[in-house]
Amino acid sequence: MELRQIQYFIEVAKLEHVTEASYVLHVAQSAVSRQIFKLEAELGVDLFVRDGRKVRLTPIGKLFLGHMERALEMIEKAQQEIEEYLDPERGTVRIGFPSSLASQTLPMVISAFRERYPHVQFQLQHGSYRELIDLVAKGGLNLSLIGPVPKYEKQVKGDTLFLERIVALLPAAHPLAGQSALKLSQLRNDMFVLFPEGFILRELVIEACANEGFRPNISFEGDDIEAIKGLVAAGLGVTLLPEITLNDNIPRSTVKIRFEHPQVSRSVGVITPANRELPPTEKLFHEFMKSYFAAVGRFNDE
Repeated sequence: MELRQIQYFIEVAKLEHVTEASYVLHVAQSAVSRQIFKLEAELGVDLFVRDGRKVRLTPIGKLFLGHMERALEMIEKAQQEIEEYLDPERGTVRIGFPSSLASQTLPMVISAFRERYPHVQFQLQHGSYRELIDLVAKGGLNLSLIGPVPKYEKQVKGDTLFLERIVALLPAAHPLAGQSALKLSQLRNDMFVLFPEGFILRELVIEACANEGFRPNISFEGDDIEAIKGLVAAGLGVTLLPEITLNDNIPRSTVKIRFEHPQVSRSVGVITPANRELPPTEKLFHEFMKSYFAAVGRFNDE
């Protein structure tokens, strides 16, 4: 069994068409057909059922496909790691991120990193808080930005990069809209617009309110930051959001107000596997992030 045969088989299985697979693979149709026949002969089973110009996997073909896809992923990962060990400054960083860190934090650090290492490539994966933790724990990713940094996840390690202020977003017509700062308890009688159950930013708001002796009255829910901003702009409630999500885009008819008591914040950091070493390029980026945000923090304190 040759690597070429596996690659041809996977492409034909994906497209269910030998000719189309040959176009993608940039080889002759006859070469693809010949390698598939050789593979079937070696295995002693039919992997495909022929139906005119199209093909479809047999039951054993479907099982074989799953194994071969995993095998090819392992081969590609091994090749990548070898290339990165030879030259970490030309490898690939795969990193996850939540929507709240997508507009500023992630682009900012990638841009700074690429100034120093212009040949490193990035593959980005968006996910929810729980999804990102699971991806890193189970091997789908080795790095993810996250906020807050988890404290009790045994399969991941967390490094805090900075603390991020959480602020109130109020409709412009709100009675407290003219204040320079708020106490969270002043919002106890307001209706809140929050993320749905399971979102970490919802839990953060509910916990902050609980610490002040009340539970927020939730009028609307939205699983997108921009949707939540829009609901507040429409006067349907107030919300609490990371300040960075409002730096460049505060909707009309809303005001952003900081809290004077309590100081509401969340930790923002990066998680890595607890039981796996980072590949060289991702280790390079991981160390860069820690030093970059340490320098930004010192600058902001001056």
